[in-house]
Amino acid sequence: MNRTTALAGAALEARPRVIAALAAHLRDLDLAEEAFAEALEACLALPEAPRNVAAWLLTVGKRKAVDAIRRRGAEARASEAAALANPGDGDMADILSIPDPIPDERLRLIFICCHPAIALEARAALALKVICGLPVGSIARVFLASEQTMFQRITRAKAKVREAGVPFELPARRFWNERLDAVLLTLELAYTVAYQDAAGELDAELSAEIERLSAMVAELLPEEPEALGLAALVTLARSREAARVDDIGAMIPLSQQDTRLWNFDAIERARRWLDSAAAIGRTGPYQVMAAIQLTHARRAFDGRTDWKAVLMLYNALMGMRPGPMVMLNRALALAEVEGPEAGLEALVGLPEHRLRSARPLHVARANLLARTGQRDAAAKALDCALALDPPRAERLFLERRRIQLATA
Repeated sequence: MNRTTALAGAALEARPRVIAALAAHLRDLDLAEEAFAEALEACLALPEAPRNVAAWLLTVGKRKAVDAIRRRGAEARASEAAALANPGDGDMADILSIPDPIPDERLRLIFICCHPAIALEARAALALKVICGLPVGSIARVFLASEQTMFQRITRAKAKVREAGVPFELPARRFWNERLDAVLLTLELAYTVAYQDAAGELDAELSAEIERLSAMVAELLPEEPEALGLAALVTLARSREAARVDDIGAMIPLSQQDTRLWNFDAIERARRWLDSAAAIGRTGPYQVMAAIQLTHARRAFDGRTDWKAVLMLYNALMGMRPGPMVMLNRALALAEVEGPEAGLEALVGLPEHRLRSARPLHVARANLLARTGQRDAAAKALDCALALDPPRAERLFLERRRIQLATA
């Protein structure tokens, strides 16, 4: 690993805590992101790495923010920010150490961004952009929205933060529950992005980071069954990572994965979380989604998938959190129980306007069409999926499947 790569890694690791500190002092998420980006650029240009990368980025980020404010002609705010750019001797240590009940900078900032004054989905989108640093296009895909729509949604959320005077401090623990739904949704969607990126092209460390944060939420709130359910869901999905990509980097579908490569310790850990959630007695969608994944995991022990149980769980999920992707996955489970024709019929009821740019719909349709002998139609569906610019691992799998259809 060369110096630049190592420095970039250290800087990105410090990103959440530095942006949290900048946002807390500047009360402006846009300015905090811009200041960090400029500080990062300056850091990477240094001939030698700073001894404390986070402290260096924070100090330089504050100075960059002052410059930006001055460029905008806001003299009054520039004076205020100039004071912030020269902290007292003890201030830097206070900023870079987090003495609150949440011992993690990134998770702390997620709780702060998920303020109830902002709409639920907008909170999650804002957190994904600011804390996780995900591209707007990736965020848009998991919300089944256009990139322009998502950009506008995030922009409005940032404006709401400013207009509502949302504090950049962690709320008292008694107020955590009013933010929990948005925190869990943020982590779910972040992992969805990571999971779709089977080969880790976008961020090789993202899935491990989301698993860690999900586990931390479960440990902080063990009385919340949905927090336990999300931790189980993410852990079960990650338990299969070693089996998801073949030797040439192509994605391997769940049904074709070598179960010997699955992480059995992770599966057992997730099962215990689900047992703890069930003992509380308040079932929710994350517990049901985790139960679906646990049902798939049982194939490693008995060699089969109980599709009737999977279908039953998707039926329950439809009652709790109906949506296009739940409907799509239910249709696939139905196809396994009643045949591909039944699955295709269920796909007819999906909202096309929301799923037109969703690769999973085209891939599912191709799979079911091929199983009913409609190879030309299946090939066209795969072409639609390939036109939507899938990550490399998925693209390699789809291209291989397309060749198989053409040569069969």
